[in-house]
Amino acid sequence: MSEDDRVVRGRRWVAAPPEAIFELLADPASHHVFDGSGSVRGSADERPERLRLGSTFRMRMRIGLPYRISNRVVEFEEARSIAWRHVGGHVWRFVLEPDEGGTWVTEEFDWRPARSALLLRLLRAPTRNRESIEATLDRLAAHMTGDDAGPPRT
Repeated sequence: MSEDDRVVRGRRWVAAPPEAIFELLADPASHHVFDGSGSVRGSADERPERLRLGSTFRMRMRIGLPYRISNRVVEFEEARSIAWRHVGGHVWRFVLEPDEGGTWVTEEFDWRPARSALLLRLLRAPTRNRESIEATLDRLAAHMTGDDAGPPRT
């Protein structure tokens, strides 16, 4: 398996400026709004701060059973890119590219730095996350344009 095979990505044009999209991504209290996996329930922090490089934030999650997970922002370029990772080591990344009338949004599940690539493969995480990324991009685009995104696909 090549290094490139260990980055799952989706790309979507969104009719919104990158600054507005970035504000949503940098607010952990809003992550459940655009999550397409159906696992993000909300922020576990009472008053989450706007994310910046090095920020840690906790999320309420549910995959089968409810749990909480801590994340650290590992990449941050205002209105261009943001990425975070948790104890599993893999990285969730959003890259924003301004385009006339909107923004190209790329979401990536980068499992190259994962602590257990074998476990991720056994759990079919790359395949499931590819589907979740597409749903996330749909929900993000719908939220930014005011359309109803509907329930997340699981």
